[in-house]
Amino acid sequence: MVTSTVTPMTVSSPPKLSPATGDSEQLLRRRAALNVEDPDHARLRALIIEANLPMAGRLARRYAGRGESHEDLAQVGALGLIKAVDGYDSNRGVPFASYAIPTILGDLRKHFRDTAWAIRVPRAAQELGAQVSEARGRLAQQRGRQPTDRELADDLEVTVAQLVPAVAALDVYRLASLDEPRAGVDSTERLALVGAVDPGYAAVDDYLTLRPLLAALPPRERRILTMRFYGDLTQAQIATQVGLSQMHVSRLLKRSLTQLRAGMLR
Repeated sequence: MVTSTVTPMTVSSPPKLSPATGDSEQLLRRRAALNVEDPDHARLRALIIEANLPMAGRLARRYAGRGESHEDLAQVGALGLIKAVDGYDSNRGVPFASYAIPTILGDLRKHFRDTAWAIRVPRAAQELGAQVSEARGRLAQQRGRQPTDRELADDLEVTVAQLVPAVAALDVYRLASLDEPRAGVDSTERLALVGAVDPGYAAVDDYLTLRPLLAALPPRERRILTMRFYGDLTQAQIATQVGLSQMHVSRLLKRSLTQLRAGMLR
């Protein structure tokens, strides 16, 4: 009787993956070439997510100080990153960051649109703000220009005093779409600027310091500041929208800025 000797087969364990094995695009290409049932497919996915979590965290920190906890922001950013990893098409030849950054920022913006107001605005002002948004677009289409506060108030059958806090909240905390052109500048969509060096990054710390000072300003002054420095509107454009003279707008801007500077120096 002939006996055969069976040599046990040794199965090598899968190689450990680390960020040093390649950048995100290389790892994503490797993952795309694998069958989804291959254990390395899931491991590569986890590695790509882990390697890019710092980027998601940095993007989430842009929204710090707006009434949401750091943990919630980090979670929203991480979920946006996961969506980007799963939706990225390596065949398009686009850098992963160019796809991931708008995806993550889009999820963060959606989170704030759906759930958060940076300053706790009364429910009545929130509800009126939603009506203002609809009326503003409708009246602008009818008139070929942005409506004044008086025109908005008349259309909504409220007083200007009732309207101003709602409009201020809407102007300050409306989150711009990436497809939306930059107001008062040119027709460039914001998405085209993703990845460009933003000179405003250096002012983030100052902005967070200014937030409580801005919140203490009267609604009209806060709105005018927002329209001037965040909405890129000229003093003449602001004057038209709020129904004041350009000289009056200039005085209000000067007074508000003086008050903010004094608060910063305390």
